[in-house]
Amino acid sequence: MNKRNAIAFILFFFLCGCTSKHPIKIGIQPYEGMKRNLSDTIADALRQTYQAEVEVMKSIPLPGKAFVNTKTPRYRADSLIRFLATDKADSFDYILGLTTYDISFTKKNADGSIKKPASRYADWGIFGLGDMPGSSCVVSSYRLQHPDQKVFINRLKKVAIHELGHNLGLPHCNTKGCVMQDAVERIQTIDQANASLCSTCKKSIE
Repeated sequence: MNKRNAIAFILFFFLCGCTSKHPIKIGIQPYEGMKRNLSDTIADALRQTYQAEVEVMKSIPLPGKAFVNTKTPRYRADSLIRFLATDKADSFDYILGLTTYDISFTKKNADGSIKKPASRYADWGIFGLGDMPGSSCVVSSYRLQHPDQKVFINRLKKVAIHELGHNLGLPHCNTKGCVMQDAVERIQTIDQANASLCSTCKKSIE
């Protein structure tokens, strides 16, 4: 190989390396009580949906500072995602926490005021929460329970895909059946959604 061809080859290799698309890396942080098989199921769903590299980490205790007992014993979701973002290893682009405990946050209006009645919305139980965009999200199985294990697992997968979608910058979607639909406080919305992104949401993150 002459000098000119060698330079061209090196330049081609460099450009290909710079433009190649690397898969995102997601860490799943199970909290104590979350079964390993459920964490693995969520990992598979995220791999398939986002073509991501996903690693399930060792289970850890929930941070005591996130605990509240305003209505019932639960953990603040906004506190959990802050802890997850702070402790996230640099090897991960995103981190998703999984817990069996109830989680909550404060529902607010566009102007920042708490939705009325405040007694209801100041500490509102939720399925999951994720920064949009951001690097962390959390999902709870507490409000997703169902006698049929298949229904329960599908709910869990959908909420995990949904919250990770928010991390990637996806807002709530108006397309019927898209996993990014707003649940609007109804478990039925989750059951009616597909465990996948609509074509519009897919293009948005591509």
